Amino acid sequence: MTHSTTSEGVLSPRYRSRTAGMVLTVGLVALESLGVATILPEIARDLDGLGSYGWGVAALMLANIVGTVLAGHAADRRGPKRPLAAGLAAFALGSVLAGAAPVWPLFLLGRLVQGLGVGAVMAMAYTLIGLVYPERLRARMFALLSSAWTIPSLVGPVLAAAVASAMGWRVVFVCMVPLAAVAAWCTLPGLPRDRRPRAVPGWRGPLVNSVVLAVGSGILVAALGQRSMALLVPLAVAGLAASVFALRHVTPEGTLTVRRGVPAGVVVRFLLCAVYFGTEAFLPLGLTELRHLSALEAGLGLSAGALSWVAGSALQAKWDRGRRAAVGGGFVVLVAGVAVLALGVLAGPGLLAVLGWAIGGAGMGAAFNAATTETLGRAPEGRQGSVSAALQLAQTLATAITSGAGGALVAHQGAVPPAFAAIFAATGVLGLLGVLVAGRLAPKA
Repeated sequence: MTHSTTSEGVLSPRYRSRTAGMVLTVGLVALESLGVATILPEIARDLDGLGSYGWGVAALMLANIVGTVLAGHAADRRGPKRPLAAGLAAFALGSVLAGAAPVWPLFLLGRLVQGLGVGAVMAMAYTLIGLVYPERLRARMFALLSSAWTIPSLVGPVLAAAVASAMGWRVVFVCMVPLAAVAAWCTLPGLPRDRRPRAVPGWRGPLVNSVVLAVGSGILVAALGQRSMALLVPLAVAGLAASVFALRHVTPEGTLTVRRGVPAGVVVRFLLCAVYFGTEAFLPLGLTELRHLSALEAGLGLSAGALSWVAGSALQAKWDRGRRAAVGGGFVVLVAGVAVLALGVLAGPGLLAVLGWAIGGAGMGAAFNAATTETLGRAPEGRQGSVSAALQLAQTLATAITSGAGGALVAHQGAVPPAFAAIFAATGVLGLLGVLVAGRLAPKA
């Protein structure tokens, strides 16, 4: 390999357009997801959908599962170009449907279509890094994608609220269409398209299993919100059984038994996201209800975690060595952040929780980056798409289940200290479990 090749970076002429397109694509998804979450109450009131408000988020999440699995499978069969193009098209179409919806059910249909696109786009973003960039640049690209997600999370809510206030909430969705077109223009040209199907199963199996997983996950999350044990137990058992059955077929073999290598990497992603997002989901609520901070002050915690995530991932990318140790150490720092956050939320002062989440975000950034780079680096040839999809799937499920379980606990007990203590204790235990699993990222020597 020549010196000029080894000195190329992610913004060198060879990769510049692709890098810009991937950053824009991920940033677009982040901007839409967090922006819509901010204005969703206004949309629900306008379309008379407050009675089924939760489905405004759940529709996107459940369709995300299907889009993730199908795109990863398609990429392994014929390359990433078609599933990425289909994902961007679905995202744009869903934005049009949601923005033009005259009634709440049609808005939910738009969110479903958007969710298919979001799942495909996010799975393909990680797949492309494994296929397009050399090993020495992958950690930098993963760090860049973390920034592409995190920075819009700081401005997305404010920007969406401002646009909705000035021009109406429908304009927020309309603006997504040209941005998706620009992302496609930057990313798709030049991507290889494999015209020879690889020896992987047909699309019907992944489609059925992804739908079963989405339905099972939906039933499980719905069960957690039930007050009657006569409903909660059978629904939870049915949802869990369906989810486990489907997971066996849409994740790498050995994932449910935490086999060393790629399967353990998928479990690490699940645990990381369960700890981080399961804790973060209740940080603003805890600060406003228990410490009586304003929404703006509570939002400082989210911003602190987002910024330190970027910093942690950037540092790991710069010193990309000893990845298993980085993952284990990242889990330790993340758990320490949860502990400090819990102290600030439960006993005060509230700003101590903000400091805690800045600590936690740094650990999350380092561990997330190292684990993703290590796992995709060990993906078998021709299976990068399905491995990327499994990682994205683990993130979606972890966020949904931990948020749903914590929300059910708060709903049953109220926004009282014991409920928040139980949530933070549970995520802390999952983080300690992650320290053990981190050692299984690589096969035995």
